[in-house]
Amino acid sequence: MRTSSPFRPVFLLLTLIAVFVVATACWAGIRSGLVIEPGKQFVLGGGQPGSFKVEAHNVGKVSVEIRERPRGGGIFGKTTLAPGARGTLRFMAGSTAVLLNPSTQQAKVDLKISGYTRLSMGYEPNGKL
Repeated sequence: MRTSSPFRPVFLLLTLIAVFVVATACWAGIRSGLVIEPGKQFVLGGGQPGSFKVEAHNVGKVSVEIRERPRGGGIFGKTTLAPGARGTLRFMAGSTAVLLNPSTQQAKVDLKISGYTRLSMGYEPNGKL
């Protein structure tokens, strides 16, 4: 014979709250104001199991190049965002988004990342494949 625990309703409520918080965090995505120093590139993702989308708005004074580095190697251009321009780009599972600042001035880009968002992030010198 099973007896009912007085903690069961509390446990169920806490479980539902935890699921809601995780689901909300996944749907919300990531928002970031990104600064890229001259001669650097910012890399996002690489090796992840899911695809992701980047909505970018160039809020700086210099153009920013956005490329995709597929899991298997190589790199190809996606777009160049002039100052004030916006773009939405999709990246395949396993790919890396590469945002390059080829200028001699600091670049500034606002990003909204959605889809698979457990991505690695970091800076590299320009030209690294």
